[in-house]
Amino acid sequence: MADLADTFDPAAPLEVAYPDGALPRAGKVTNLDVDLLRTFVTIVDSGGFTRAGERLRRTQSTISLQLKRLESQLGQRLLTRSPRGIAVTTDGEVLLAYARKILSINDAAVARLTEPDLTGVVRLGTPEDFATTHLPMVLAGFAESHPQVTLEVRCELTLNLLNGFQNGEYDLALVKREPQGDASGEKVWREALVWVASDRLLIAEDRPIPLVLSPHPCVYRKRALNALDASGRPWRVAYTSPSLAGAQAAVRAGLGAAVLPRDMVPPDFRLLDSHGAFPRLEDTEIALYRAPSGIGKAAERLADHIVRSLETARGHH
Repeated sequence: MADLADTFDPAAPLEVAYPDGALPRAGKVTNLDVDLLRTFVTIVDSGGFTRAGERLRRTQSTISLQLKRLESQLGQRLLTRSPRGIAVTTDGEVLLAYARKILSINDAAVARLTEPDLTGVVRLGTPEDFATTHLPMVLAGFAESHPQVTLEVRCELTLNLLNGFQNGEYDLALVKREPQGDASGEKVWREALVWVASDRLLIAEDRPIPLVLSPHPCVYRKRALNALDASGRPWRVAYTSPSLAGAQAAVRAGLGAAVLPRDMVPPDFRLLDSHGAFPRLEDTEIALYRAPSGIGKAAERLADHIVRSLETARGHH
């Protein structure tokens, strides 16, 4: 039989061809435990046993035992542990691709059959850049499983999101914040920030660096100005825009340099990290907040779906 791992397509149906069209004898079939697969995927996506236990609401010892059961069932080592963290083995990488597919099908089937009539309106607030890059496929997957739920998504600056959230305007809010920030939110994404500009921008060493920024307060703005001040490099705000499209247009026109997440940099922008005038930027993170007054079943399902989907995406990130 051909090595399935070499030809695996996550978007294609799972099909296994047996020699001469014969099915394996029942006594030799190994049925993978979905619960064990979920534990394995969560360990990989969360980066460790402790966080996987928190996510699955189980003790670290239980998580460890479940992984051992899965490894014993398959007769393969899936993960290795060291002081620097965990590492997925070659066999683990093969299983990981299949496990994601199995869990996706399992969760979609359960959602469709057990909650086919789930209805309601969910109000979600999110930063514009995150909404345009990472959320479309996440929300599409939720809508497919829960077609009767209406999603109201509003894109705002972080300050406006927080104000609206505190005023009860959102059931869920995705908010940019400092790492290890407010404990009431659940971290769902970490962003590596970089300096960018277009080829039109000419930076003179004896002049302040022109910047394209979002209005105050903004996490990226704070990161940029604090980093430049710490390095002793003079700067000036050349252009301010609350819109991602507006800021990118200003950068593209050569009005100034800007700060963006590395995975959101347009192909026609150039990175400025290697230039001595631009100091290193610390990461930021995105956290999911649930309304403290309580949210409905539809909002809870969406929150769980966002966390699970972004954890999976981080595993490929």
